[in-house]
This record gives sequence, structure tokens and C-alpha cells, in this order.
Amino acid sequence: MKKHIAILLAIFCLVPFFAFSVAAAPSVSAKSAVLIEAESGRILYTKNSFCKLPMASTTKIMTALVAIESGDLDRKVKINDAAVGVEGSSIYMAKGEVLTLRQLLYALMLASANDAAAAIAYEVGDSIEVFAELMNQKAAELGLSSTHFTNPHGLHDENHYTTAYDLALIARAALENDVFREICSSKTKTLPMGDGKGTRYLTNHNKLLRYYKGAIGVKTGFTKVSGRCLVSAAERDGMRLIAVTLNAPDDWRDHTALLDFGFENYERLTVAECGKFSVSLPITGGNSSQVVAVNSERISVLLPKNHSEIEYKIEANRPIFAPIQKGKEMGIVRVLCEGKEIASSPLIAFDGVETNKTKLSFWERILSFRNKKE
Repeated sequence: MKKHIAILLAIFCLVPFFAFSVAAAPSVSAKSAVLIEAESGRILYTKNSFCKLPMASTTKIMTALVAIESGDLDRKVKINDAAVGVEGSSIYMAKGEVLTLRQLLYALMLASANDAAAAIAYEVGDSIEVFAELMNQKAAELGLSSTHFTNPHGLHDENHYTTAYDLALIARAALENDVFREICSSKTKTLPMGDGKGTRYLTNHNKLLRYYKGAIGVKTGFTKVSGRCLVSAAERDGMRLIAVTLNAPDDWRDHTALLDFGFENYERLTVAECGKFSVSLPITGGNSSQVVAVNSERISVLLPKNHSEIEYKIEANRPIFAPIQKGKEMGIVRVLCEGKEIASSPLIAFDGVETNKTKLSFWERILSFRNKKE
């Protein structure tokens, strides 16, 4: 069994020493709310965020994600008769009208068109019910246990619900998709009219895109039962935040306060790019006395802005015998703050080390002799 040795490196201070401190969390009007940092998924603010509630048109985040993942967004879609005249927000599609799936996605996310949602469901799932099952399958894939869909648009149904936290995770996954991110961050879009003689002008209902610095989405929603619902996301200085409010009378102010709270109190730091952190480890029986191990991944951490010192701790495999192949895992580098691990990355051999057969140790010669006899 390999032994392990822990090497505590000299402290590398990124900022002056401060105790962790975060300003008081904002008060919000929402019945349920959450703020997460997207890369880590860490919750920065929560208020009843695991309470199951209706989600109205924020449903369409999942509708769009499932549709995008179905592929070929430029395929032509003949609008199903059952999608015409759906209750609520609409772009007033005509029977037999043809639009591309991509155009329907813009209508879905900017104009919050329920007829576009239904048209997408019939195209991708052949029916509302089958498409809802595709949405539920995606929710299960994301590990969500408190979300259930019965339709693609969010019109009220007692069995159609989510939580603020689950909705944040859905938005987190959707924003990883380049197409989704481009659509939900668009302020305006034009689509042809059904008769081909006019133009539809779509304006994104998400006002944060116009007045909040760094806003990139995501979706509004409202029914009389759900109240005002909103999912927002913004990026600043390499950090992406996602805020969700359900049943929020003052949702625009809520989201401004939540996002400000996150950006003012937290930061994402890149401790080391891939391969930039290195340590020389002694090796026995090689054509070199040392092997250089480097971090195999970019090391990035989320911390309160007034955080204390950062320490690095190396745990290396011991003893190390040649030969060593390039890329072989040699140990791990752990990143700590106030004694707590906040990140880690495997250490791998930067170059291979061959066996030096003319300088075998006593025990290696014994082992080599035994191997020859066997």
C-alpha cells in the first residue's frame, strides 16, 4: 500500500488577512427566493427556496432547453392547429403557418408566447403530454426531486410546480447552452407574419436586460395563482449569479437587491490556471532524481470578498518509483481558507521519467533479480 505525505507549502496571501464577513442579506417581497453562484451552485441567499410553488412562464426555460437539445433548430415547423389560440401571451400564429424551431424559441423566450410553447411541444413531443414527460425526464437528469411539469407554457395546473432552488438549477443548466444563452439575452427580435406580408416585432419582457449591468437573462412569468415569477442571471468579473423569485409583488427590486448583494460581497478567484501550480517530487530509480507534478485543472474558488489567507496543501503519493508516464496522477493539491478545503485539483506528472537501469537501489536490484527468476 502506498504511503502519503502531506507537504504544507508556504502561505500565499492573495489579499490582506480579514475574517469572513458578509453584509446583511436583503429583504425581498417574494414568498420564495434564492441566489446561487452558477459555477459552484453554492447558495448565497435563500428564503423558503425549497417550498413547492407554481412557476408560471418560467416553465419555458425547461421548454426551451428540451427543444434545443432535440436538435436541428432550423427545421421548418408547420404549426399544429391545436397550438393556435392558446390562452395567455401569444404571437397569434395562424393555422398552417410555418416557422423554424429557432424562431419559435425566440417567440417563447422573448414574447413568452404560449402558442409558441404549444407548437414546440407538438413538434418535439407530438403531444403536450409526451413533451411534458420529456421535461420531467430532463428534470430527473438534473437531479431535481421537487419539480414536476404537465405542460410547456406554465398555465396553472396543481401538478405543475417547482421550487426556487430547482428553478435556479434549471436556469444554471440552460445557461451552459450557447444557443439558449443567446436567445434569452436578446432584447428584441423580428419574425415574419403568417401571411408573409408583415413582420412581428418581439421585445423581451425581462427589463433587467436593459438596466442591470451584466444581465444575460433569463425569464419572466405571471398567473393569478402564481403571482409574479422571475429568473434572472448576470455576469461580472468572471462570476455568474442566478436569482429566482416566486410570488414576488416587487420582483424587479428584489432581483436588483439580490444580484447587488452577490456581486458586492462575493468574488470568484482563479488561484491557478491548468498546469501553473507545480511541485518537484523525489523519485527513485529514474533517469532523473525528481518528477514535476502540476495541477491538471484550473483551480477557481468562490469566497467572500473580505476573506482570510489562502493556503495550499500537497498530498503526494510516496514512495515514487520509475518509470512514470506523462499524465500519471501523482497526488492532489488542496486549497484551504481558515483551515477549510475550498477547492482541489489532481496533480499529474508533467513529463515522463524513464528507469535508470544502471543506478538501481539495493532493494530494486533484489526485486529485479526475483522478477528475472520468475
